[in-house]
Amino acid sequence: MLLRFDDVSLAFGSRPLLDRVSLLVDQGERVCLVGRNGEGKSSLLRLVAGLATPDDGTVWIKPSAHVALLAQDLDAVADASVRDVVAGGLPATAGESWEIAPRIDNVMSRLGLDGEARYADLSGGWRRRALLGRALVSEPDILLLDEPTNHLDIEAIEWLESTMIGFRGALLFVSHDRAFVNRLATRVVELDRGRLSSWPGNYDDFVVKKSLQLDIEAKANAEFDRKLAQEEVWIRKGVEARRTRNEGRVRALKEMRSERRDRRERIGRAEFAVTEANESGKRVFEAEHARVAYEDHVIIRELNVKIQRGDRVGIVGPNGAGKSTLLKLLLGELEPVAGKVLRGTRLEIAYYDQQREQLNLAASVQDNVNDGNNFVPIGGENRHVSSYLRDFLFRPDQLRTPAGALSGGERNRLLLARLFARPANLLVLDEPTNDLDIDTLELLEELVANFDGTLLLVSHDRAFLDHVVTSLLVLEGDGQVQEFVGGWSDYAQWRDARAPLQRRAESTRPVGKAVEMPPARARRLSYKDQREFDALPATIEAWENEKAALESAIAEPAFYQRPKDEVTAALSRLQTLGEEIEAAYARWATLEARRG
Repeated sequence: MLLRFDDVSLAFGSRPLLDRVSLLVDQGERVCLVGRNGEGKSSLLRLVAGLATPDDGTVWIKPSAHVALLAQDLDAVADASVRDVVAGGLPATAGESWEIAPRIDNVMSRLGLDGEARYADLSGGWRRRALLGRALVSEPDILLLDEPTNHLDIEAIEWLESTMIGFRGALLFVSHDRAFVNRLATRVVELDRGRLSSWPGNYDDFVVKKSLQLDIEAKANAEFDRKLAQEEVWIRKGVEARRTRNEGRVRALKEMRSERRDRRERIGRAEFAVTEANESGKRVFEAEHARVAYEDHVIIRELNVKIQRGDRVGIVGPNGAGKSTLLKLLLGELEPVAGKVLRGTRLEIAYYDQQREQLNLAASVQDNVNDGNNFVPIGGENRHVSSYLRDFLFRPDQLRTPAGALSGGERNRLLLARLFARPANLLVLDEPTNDLDIDTLELLEELVANFDGTLLLVSHDRAFLDHVVTSLLVLEGDGQVQEFVGGWSDYAQWRDARAPLQRRAESTRPVGKAVEMPPARARRLSYKDQREFDALPATIEAWENEKAALESAIAEPAFYQRPKDEVTAALSRLQTLGEEIEAAYARWATLEARRG
């Protein structure tokens, strides 16, 4: 055992973050800490790192065990070299012994770092590698990572996963990236209303088990509240309650009241929906030989793509490859230096920009949503702005708070509230998942998946991409934009299978010639139609099995000796099944033809 919490309590003002919690972490474990924004996950990591002390209880770390925390960034090293940043992670007692320099060199080599580069000149992903080197150079027994994938591109995230799988110590990390958690975690620990609960397995295992636990908790609370209500009725009778023989019952009622007051209700789930506008024209965007360049630097070399109504397109690539530039090109915020981009008719756009530039940080929360109006038109009805913002988990006392005072996650939710208050048939999301807790992220995912319009999504969240897009535009950083049919997992599988062949051909491929992507086929199905198409075979099979069972039962001699209403119902169902199966086959054929 490396780490133990014994009855640890910690409060922020009057709000308890940790309420007499216990935790054990052993050598070799990779433990993911999950919970809502503001629950206290980062505070728990600070306790382990020794940067904070508990109000009560003890945090025990094995004697001689070393703890390292991956910093989010370092502001005071503008002129420092990468080597100096990495070396800064060594304990003060390390001195200048003969093995220190080789240790630094070994860490930088493993992480592919250039020790002479200036830290301030690095991209976000390479800064993260340097900071990880700073944490690893101390050879920690316990490594703490707080949202390590934030603002990393997918390549950097996959590298971090591989590096952490090889880490021999104990890993305790906070992350909202479900694919990252699923690959790394050996256990999930949830911080919920001040309490910790431990769930063996990865995130998918946790979701299933947690759902069952919440159902059980809700039923137990409902039964407790029912009994409390009965006792309150009894106590109001007055005379009976004052008799000596009922004093025990009075004491029990007081204890029930105290228990009900102490119950910390689970924070509500955010609720939001896109107000959908009328259909756009069939063509949404069409680019022909479009090129974007700044002076001699080519961002997009030659873009040829057609995006039609109902398409769901993910845009992926390394940081700096031009993903946001591609969005701006399609939306008309910048014009190509060569070629052309055609835009469709009747487009009503809801645009989420990752810099949150649409927020007025000086204005209040409620003024940001609807430009100072007290009502928001949602689904043909006017809702008061306070009611609308409650759906996004904003408290009434926050409505007059300046947006600039909100946390990153709260600003994200406010921008979503502003976005979804307007009707749209084109949803454009540029890195929407940063700073969102997993619960809100999954609800956003559900909303986007059910959106009937056209979707353009820039994201490094592989699970989010897999669940909501049907094709990808892949930017590899050389100005080329390639189209790929399928989600991220489909692309990753194709990429990984092709990698050995690509390496083998690298020495003979002419300089400047791009590796060919698999051809993109026609995409004529909306996301809902695609889901319907995928589900139809199983539906048809179930109906055919039911029909066969009914036909077998009707063939039995004793069938017509049953009550008349049962016989009539069975015969009617048989006829209905035949019609439904025939219609399902026809629908499947129609969708198949539209797929091209």
